[in-house]
Amino acid sequence: MSRDDSWSDGEIASIVDTYRKMLIAELSHQRYNKAALNRQLAERLPKRSSGSIEFKHCNISAVLRDAGCPYVAGYKPRSNYQAILAECVEQRLLRSEVFDRAALSAAERPVIDNTPETLEGVVVDPPKATPQVQERQGSYVVKRDYLAREARNRELGHAGECFVLAYERQRLIAEGAQNLAEAVEHVAVTQGDGMGFDVRSFSSDGSERLVEVKTTAFAKECAFFLSPNELDCSGKNAAHYYLYRLFSFRDRPRMFCLQGDLRDHLWLEPESYRAGVR
Repeated sequence: MSRDDSWSDGEIASIVDTYRKMLIAELSHQRYNKAALNRQLAERLPKRSSGSIEFKHCNISAVLRDAGCPYVAGYKPRSNYQAILAECVEQRLLRSEVFDRAALSAAERPVIDNTPETLEGVVVDPPKATPQVQERQGSYVVKRDYLAREARNRELGHAGECFVLAYERQRLIAEGAQNLAEAVEHVAVTQGDGMGFDVRSFSSDGSERLVEVKTTAFAKECAFFLSPNELDCSGKNAAHYYLYRLFSFRDRPRMFCLQGDLRDHLWLEPESYRAGVR
């Protein structure tokens, strides 16, 4: 018997309601007590262990990921959820006006430039590989555009590029390449955003690094958007191309790096087509 089949409708509604409170609080930058909310939830779910509750929270995160939504920090998406959970998330969370307002506000909120204080702890490992979209459970939920709206947040994108610009200069100075640090260029500003990358940097041996920056205030595993030009640039310049994915930018900026042709690292889902009558 699957985990979702073993949970009653009432139990699923209770955990989704608790998760909704956590998520709206995080999106609104409101302090909340996650442990206390989970203790209250456990009292309403006496048959469920803490591990089972934790796993179900992660299932809810997977539903939100597949809908193109932010999710609660600390509950890494766990797939293999069933339709009954996705339907409850759709009804009780995604259709909530308060959640919608909080998610839109978080996606569009301005941000100022943020220089890394230290190189230590900024770069982390990429998330583990996730299944391609066709293999996910996303057909259960209607996709939203919160991540796409955030990707159009110019202040956030610019702040992320400036963070990487400063990081690259600090990295090269730490590696004893002061002259190269001075040559790092913010090409998205100096030459426009059609180059296929945002920052021209270097390795300490003098070889070029073409760095594309993707920034989110949300979690590490959230999807991001690439242009055909960026994808082609990564293929044509695979030996020198780097994608820096910044996440949790407003709270504690960290990033992971993907080097080479991005087709080798990412699942890719077409979002739209340029069309005309023929």
